[in-house]
Parts: sequence; C-alpha cells; structure tokens
Amino acid sequence: MKILLIEDEVKLAQYLRKGLTEAGHVVDVAHDGVDGLHLALQGDYAVLVLDVMLPGIDGLSLLAALRKTRQTPVLMLTARFGVDDRVRGLQTGADDYLVKPFAFSELVARIDAIVRRGQAGVPAGQPAALLRLADLELDLLRRKATRAGLALALTAQEFLLLTLFLRRQGEVLSRTEIASQVWDMNFDSETNVVEVAVRRLRSKMDVPFPAPLLHTIRGMGYVLEERAP
Repeated sequence: MKILLIEDEVKLAQYLRKGLTEAGHVVDVAHDGVDGLHLALQGDYAVLVLDVMLPGIDGLSLLAALRKTRQTPVLMLTARFGVDDRVRGLQTGADDYLVKPFAFSELVARIDAIVRRGQAGVPAGQPAALLRLADLELDLLRRKATRAGLALALTAQEFLLLTLFLRRQGEVLSRTEIASQVWDMNFDSETNVVEVAVRRLRSKMDVPFPAPLLHTIRGMGYVLEERAP
C-alpha cells in the first residue's frame, strides 16, 4: 500500500516510516498540516495516518477539508485520552483512532482493519480488493498473485510493482513515475533498478505463459495490457 503519514514528531515519523517500509509499503511523510493536506489531496493513497496535533492546520481541520472531496481511509493518532476527542474525530470522518503511546504491531493491525473494511464496502474512489487483467489476478488483502490459477512467488517490491501496473493498466508508465511510486525515489539515469525489477516480474508473470501482458514502449516506459494475438 501507499501510505501518507502526517506526524510532526520527527523521530516518531522516522520510526513509523521505517517500520511500514520494511513491511512492504511505500510511505510519504509530512510534518505539518499544510503539506499534509496538499499531499492528501494530490496523491493516491490507500490510507492516511494522521496526528491530531499539527502545526499549520490541525488534524481535525485537515480531515474536515479532506472529506469534502476524498474518502481515503484515515487512522488518527492522538496523545489525548478523552472520549469526546475521539468521538469528534470519528464524526469528522476518521475511520479509527489510536492513542499514543502505542505498539507498532497495533498500528499495523489497525491499518489492515481499516483497509479491509473499506474494501468490503468498496467506497467510491477506492481500489477493489481484487485487481484483474485477463487471467492475472492480484489479491491486495491476502497479498497473493496468480495467473491462470497458478500462484506467482513475488517479492514485496514485485508485489508493489504489479499493484501499480494493475491499478494503472492500459497507461504507459515512465521509469521516473515507477521509481517514485514503488521505491519513493527520484529517478537516476545511472540506476537500472526499474529495468531489473520489471525483468524479474516478467520472468514470473509473463515468461511461463503464452500471452505477455507487460509491454515495453520504447523511449516511454511500460504498459500492462491485454493485446490481441
């Protein structure tokens, strides 16, 4: 998943980003409400982790502004223990609340639960739990990929890469965009990380099967689509 973390405590933000990245997610971080709202409105995130107390724009105001146009699932973090504060957050549009301090494992469990609830309801603008193209299927909740009914043994990065291609199937994605979305890095022309990753993904999802789905567009990038024989 691509996650937006809006947290002004720098050390906590670094810790959470490291843990979520190691769990296979792509994490963007904002340290104030102004930058956080901008990213939340412009980016395509599976979930937002939002602190209540933020400089610039507080978390509740940010959430209220977000809910005018976006229904991205939101997990709020707070040092407050008052029930009224949590109720206000939920009424504003938060999907769940987590009180500081908390265990990292609980944060991950809450994020997973929010996503599962969202997929069950399939809210507008949110990706489906199952992504499909021809005989290729990706189960986002169970983190499983199959083609023609056969399981594909993907690494965490390959899973993220395939998720991006399936969500944007039919679109030509440049190496720069792929590097930004999957590795959260600016593209370096001397780095062949994208080409290597695409080659490895193809060896698992295309090479063993009759019809390739992942195609190279010379000088432009890659596109995932079903083509007529």
